[in-house]
This record gives sequence, structure tokens and C-alpha cells, in this order.
Amino acid sequence: MHRRHPEIDPQLLSETDEQRQLRTVLRDLYAEASGIEEVRKHLATPRGYDEALWARLAGEIGVHGLAIPEEYGGSGFTFAELAVALEESGRALYCAPLLPTVVLAAHALLLSGDRTACERYLPRIADGTLTATVAGFGPDGRSGGSREPAVTAEQGSNGWVLCGRADFVLDGAGAELVLVRAGTPAGPRIFACEPAPGTCLRTPRRVLDETRRQALVEFRGAPATAVGTAEQAEGAVSATLDTGRAALAAEQVGGSGHALGATVAFVAQRHQFGRPIGSFQAVKHRLADVLVALEAARSGSAYATACAAIASPQLPVAACAAAVVCSETFRMATAEYVQLHGGIGFTWEHPAHLYVRRARGAEVLFGTADQHRTRLAGLVGLAPRPAA
Repeated sequence: MHRRHPEIDPQLLSETDEQRQLRTVLRDLYAEASGIEEVRKHLATPRGYDEALWARLAGEIGVHGLAIPEEYGGSGFTFAELAVALEESGRALYCAPLLPTVVLAAHALLLSGDRTACERYLPRIADGTLTATVAGFGPDGRSGGSREPAVTAEQGSNGWVLCGRADFVLDGAGAELVLVRAGTPAGPRIFACEPAPGTCLRTPRRVLDETRRQALVEFRGAPATAVGTAEQAEGAVSATLDTGRAALAAEQVGGSGHALGATVAFVAQRHQFGRPIGSFQAVKHRLADVLVALEAARSGSAYATACAAIASPQLPVAACAAAVVCSETFRMATAEYVQLHGGIGFTWEHPAHLYVRRARGAEVLFGTADQHRTRLAGLVGLAPRPAA
């Protein structure tokens, strides 16, 4: 039977004054420095994002270190503050690798319990001088659909080396640090690898969402350092993925908010038959449906964020629920974004299609909605527990 855990303090679901101020600062900065034209321009650059803005976010505002403890160069806040930054980045369609670096890699290091690795890498993540990602953490990192990792680690005279491949790795072609889930004789472990051209082949993948680059990473005897212990590895991987799901949900809420706001503004000024099209009942109904879905998504995201912020044992349940509702809301909001803009919404010049691409890419990033529902059923005792 599913054991009931203590409830989350309702105060954790409300935004603090500091979080509101952070939201205002970030929204103004993105409006100034990362509008849709800037996003398009930087997608054509080698790294795919504005590296100067990346440095400003880390240095001036401290976004990268929000959820990193002060002892490792961070600000010592919680995931709740980071979720505010992620929501605003989703609203602006910010295309830098915040999700793989600041969420996945940073939390994988923290959850590993390896103080040496944290001291080595987290200060550089916090100050924006290191980009990082994870590989082999999800289903695509397993061999033949099993729980066995597709990447293996062997211990030689000069230390550990990695062999194998991980596909669709977020920022896999550009990240300076890759945390890899790899198989060893003692069981799966996490390894830190700083890719070098001779031992690590990285091939960019063509994906639907160009604002979130992915790559095939092939390890050919790549030197690596073990992070944490084999006993802690699977727990750290699972918790990292759930934290990633909570982070992605916050992004999706931001993107959905942009889609709804932009559509409401358009139907208020677009006239047909001598009146704004937003005054027609059918249009009102469609936008009301999006608003209702968005409020549900905000609630799901807020609960997952609160669970991540205090490392609640409810996080797996909250993360799965948020993944389902926020993915479906983002998909719905972007569909209406396109359709209610009429002909202009279907053009390449309009930003709507970029949000549609982000929505479609995000909804399968850490598993599909059906996979999340299946896992959720197992977590609450309605079915056998599936893997994370």
C-alpha cells in the first residue's frame, strides 16, 4: 500500500517578495537582450546562444548559482528560486543550456554526495564558466531497453575509461563536462568526463526544437573520474531526472503563459466584421480553455517545485504529475497560438512555430505523458512500480 508522506507546507506554494523581484528583473532582461530576433540570430552561431547574456545571467543576477550551496560558490537559495528563472527563460524561449547545466548536471553532482567532484565543478557552473550535461540517465542511455547502461566503464592502469554511446544528449556537442551513467562490474555508477576529440566523438543531431540542441556522444576510451559510489548512483540518477522534470514543467508554464498572452493581445486588436475577433464567443471559449489548463499547470509546477526545493519524498509523484499536465497545456496553448493568429501564425516569420517546436520537443524529453502516467500509477500503488 502507498504510504502517505507529510504534506507540503502551503507557504512553499506561494511566491515570495524575492522571487517576484527576480521574476521582474529577468523578464526585463530577456525583453531587452533576448527577444525573438536575438534568439533567431544566435541559433546560427556555433554554440547556438548568446554567450555574453549567459555571462550576465551568471555574473550580474546569479541565476546559475541559485540552487547551489554557498560552500560550492552558489547563492544558497533553493530550487524554488531557480524555477522562477526557468519559467522566465521558457517564456522568452531562451536558447542557452540552462536545463542541462544548471539543473541536470549541477543536481547530479549535489545528489551524488561526492564532495570532491562538487568542489571541482560546481563553482565553475555557478559563475557561468563551465557548461555541463548528463548522458545515459534516461531510457535512451540504456542498452536494448533494459536497465543496463549503454555506456560501460573499465578501470585501467591510468584510471577509468568509458566506452559506448549515448544519443540525444542535451547540449552534447558543446558541453565541457559530461556526467555519464555507465556500467561497471559493481553496478552502474556516475562518471565525470571532460570530452577530448581523440576519445569522444560528438555528432549534433537534427532535432525539431533548434533552441535545445542535442547530440550523439560516442565514448572511445574516454578518460573519466568516478563520482559518488555505486550504491548511491541509481538514486542520484532517478532524483536528477525528477528534478529535471520539475524544471521542465516550470519552463513549459512560462512558454504557455507567453502563448496565451500573445494570443489575447492579438485577438483584442485584430478586427473582422467591424469588431475585435476576441469579442466572438467561440474565440473566448477557446482562450478560456487555455487559461483553465494554464492554471492547472501552474499548480502542478508549483507543487513539483516545492517538493524539489525541500527534497521531499513526494517529488517522484509530483514530478510525474507536473510533466503530464504541463506538457499537455503547453501543446494546447501553442496550438491556439498558431490557429488564432490566422494566416500570419502559420508563417516562418512569426515566432509561434518556434514555441510549437519547443512544446513538441519538451513533451518527450524525459519520457512521454503515457510513460509518466504509468510510472505515476506504480508510485501511488495502482500498478507495479516501473523504472524512473
